[in-house]
Amino acid sequence: MNRIITVLLALVCATAIAADNRRPNIVFVLTDDQGYGDLGHTGNPVIKTPHIDRLAAESSQLTDYHVAPTCSPTRAALLTGHWTDRTGVWHTISGRSMLRENEVTLGQMLKDAGYATGMFGKWHLGDNFPYRPEDRGFTEVYRHGGGGVGQTPDLWDNAYFDGKYFHNGRVVPAKGFCTDVFFAEAKRFIRECAGTKQPFLAWIAPNAPHGPLHAPQKYLDLYAGQPPNIAAFFGMISNIDDNVGTTRALLHELGLEQNTLFIFTTDNGTATGAKVFNAGMRGAKGSEYEGGHRVPFLAHWPAAGWNKKHVSDMLCHAVDIVPMLLEITGAKAPDAVKFDGNSIRALLDPAGKTDTWPRDRMLVTDSQRVSDPIKWKQTAVMSAKWRLVNGKELYNIKADPGQKRDILTDHPEQAEKMRAFYDAWWKELEPSFAQTTELHLGHPAHPVVSLTGHDWIQEAPPPWNQEHIRQADGFAPAQKSVHRGYWAVKVITPGTYTIRLRRWPVEADQPITGALPAGADVPGATKALRAHPGRAIPAVTAALRLDGRELETKPVHADDKEITFTAKLTAGSHQLAAAFVVADNNEVGAYYAIIAKQP
Repeated sequence: MNRIITVLLALVCATAIAADNRRPNIVFVLTDDQGYGDLGHTGNPVIKTPHIDRLAAESSQLTDYHVAPTCSPTRAALLTGHWTDRTGVWHTISGRSMLRENEVTLGQMLKDAGYATGMFGKWHLGDNFPYRPEDRGFTEVYRHGGGGVGQTPDLWDNAYFDGKYFHNGRVVPAKGFCTDVFFAEAKRFIRECAGTKQPFLAWIAPNAPHGPLHAPQKYLDLYAGQPPNIAAFFGMISNIDDNVGTTRALLHELGLEQNTLFIFTTDNGTATGAKVFNAGMRGAKGSEYEGGHRVPFLAHWPAAGWNKKHVSDMLCHAVDIVPMLLEITGAKAPDAVKFDGNSIRALLDPAGKTDTWPRDRMLVTDSQRVSDPIKWKQTAVMSAKWRLVNGKELYNIKADPGQKRDILTDHPEQAEKMRAFYDAWWKELEPSFAQTTELHLGHPAHPVVSLTGHDWIQEAPPPWNQEHIRQADGFAPAQKSVHRGYWAVKVITPGTYTIRLRRWPVEADQPITGALPAGADVPGATKALRAHPGRAIPAVTAALRLDGRELETKPVHADDKEITFTAKLTAGSHQLAAAFVVADNNEVGAYYAIIAKQP
């Protein structure tokens, strides 16, 4: 009898696990600017990450997993399963960080499959409709603006402590350090989903340890013997580590741990930690060399047996994650969506069959921090042990992990094979580069749109953070300066529009020609972006331009906080530009524009 009961219990458990495997919850933690070597379990001798190290000891791991060398492009690949250059997201600014509206995100696909989908922290794929996370399938959104707290699209004067954030489109105040706030909101969401028994995706993407380098004092004190920038950078990571620990503890408390797939990874190579430890790699954030794009990937899912250390050294990429998560959850992609990646579930499964995994698979990563992609710009073509860099350097990464010895002349046939692959890859993607991602004006559901200089399309970097705004980026009184940036806009409904140009955002409530005092600083190794005085601009006129021609100019008076224009806009694509002109004919772009269609 006891044996029969045991067998029945085993069958019940097996059935429950099989059912669990079909619909797991997903907690996806994606940190910002943390590299492969910025963790204890990968060998860093200084950093303190006990919770993530424990997670690694209880997880399946990828040790040859690659992303893009910078923030937005990696996020685009992770959320769509497409090459970053295909999605329109090959930069982090200049209108090239917005995910094309024809892309379907993981959030949307899981939402369509009955999941609650929450996004917390850094989005960095567009701040206006239809590019925001709430427009792309996420049912609960709590985020900052732009690519980091204090960047230009973020709420004015935000710093890493006691900020204001966007909660489902509304501005809400918060207390505490930004990373703690984002994890706290994610944990609230997880509790709510546990209460309703709805499967969920919690996409937790703190802006840390991206600069500026700020952390609570107790985390700075952990690294008191280190240089200030290392203390703050590692302090932010130790703070993330504690939040990983409390989130895992919550899953255990709620009885969700067994059937929750907990993923930890990062968006590019280290921004600050390479001088301490870089796991023997060459390059860091932004680099085409290994240290710019090889990052950690941990996956813990007890119900599937992913709760013991299992390591796969197969080459894989961020484009593989969506296909894997759809396979695991049973969610479906729309018929028209074809992925650039492959499901890597078998690589993560200790019992997975990898005999058919393509050993000679080729992948591409590149750093295209320009308006339009340039062939071979900071590009790595990868295949098993080979790395072809910029089309002219070849490395055996297994024998030479530091990429110190170029062996292209020893293996010209291998280089030629990889060049041929890249040529075909580029030829396929190149036609899509002309599909500019446009900011929508006049959508009936979104009649008022706020634009910022972060999204100007221009060759020089635009003013992407609030320190740039305060310092009057682009204004050079000692030399003639002409504003050449523009917003790529798409007018949905033709008609008459009101366009309000501002030098300071509405929240600052200051005249166009006025200065601002420096804001309060916060603990850390660098100044808060707001802790810089705001420079005056002696503007005398404001100019509105459309498609390269000047529509109208108006005078700027001493007390004017904004200059309002009206313009008739036809439906379709346009280049909209606005500038403030000073007495000596120098000019600077209008950093903010608020646009509304008149009834």
